[in-house]
Amino acid sequence: MTSPTRRSFLGTAAALPAVAAASTHPADGSGPHHWTDLKLAVATYSLRKFSRSAAIDIVRGLGIKYVNVKSFHMPYYLSADDLKAARAEFARAGLEIVAGGNISLKSDDPSELEQYFKYAVAAGMPVMVCAPKHSNLGHIEKLAIKYDRKMAIHNHGPEDKFFPAPSDVMKHVKDMDPRMGLCVDIGHAVRTGADILEEIDGAWDRVYDFHVKDLTDFTKKESRVDVGDGKMPIADIFKMLKKRKYEGVVGLEYEVVADHPQLGMAKSFSYMRGVLDGLAS
Repeated sequence: MTSPTRRSFLGTAAALPAVAAASTHPADGSGPHHWTDLKLAVATYSLRKFSRSAAIDIVRGLGIKYVNVKSFHMPYYLSADDLKAARAEFARAGLEIVAGGNISLKSDDPSELEQYFKYAVAAGMPVMVCAPKHSNLGHIEKLAIKYDRKMAIHNHGPEDKFFPAPSDVMKHVKDMDPRMGLCVDIGHAVRTGADILEEIDGAWDRVYDFHVKDLTDFTKKESRVDVGDGKMPIADIFKMLKKRKYEGVVGLEYEVVADHPQLGMAKSFSYMRGVLDGLAS
């Protein structure tokens, strides 16, 4: 792993076009741009090869405010005081932690599950993006109520024996406490053969997080590309989210290149911002 300083430089350099564009338009969305019509975010799994400080620098360089923090950047083993310090590091950089995860939550032991809820509270994560099982959803529901966390169950495509698509999550949570919801991962969902717009529409009132990626072949996860270079109907998806007045974040979860994702992430955000401008006009 290269040093955080070098990584930070590479991240900033790769994102310079996005920064230059953002600097000429107020962050509140005024002016000719409509980039804040949806809350664009970074799922820091995209930056899993980077230290926390380097990841923060890269996110700032992309002109993004919201983050879904993966445990690479706020490890589970940290004490409550250390998690508070990590939260402060994000806050000092002007970044807002809106979620955490993906968190596995595969245990059937309520006391073991509870440790992750305590972690989420200490880390300042109001939404827990998670991958539970069918058998422990009752335990998770009770803990979600106790700790007042929104649960965003992440669909993981045809390899996921529990929740391949958003509709599979809804089958299990629709009659549970409203805190029990889902994270729609469009890249995994399309690989199940599902219609992504129907999947989003059918899960609407329980969507608490959203992961964006693009593919050139909806049957192959290895076909991931920068957002805008594949077949994903991003404009139609964003149009639906805007029409529904979606209040959550739309997080880029970049998985194309792990060691040097900065340029691809900058390109992806440039495309998504362009789509938002196009929809507004």
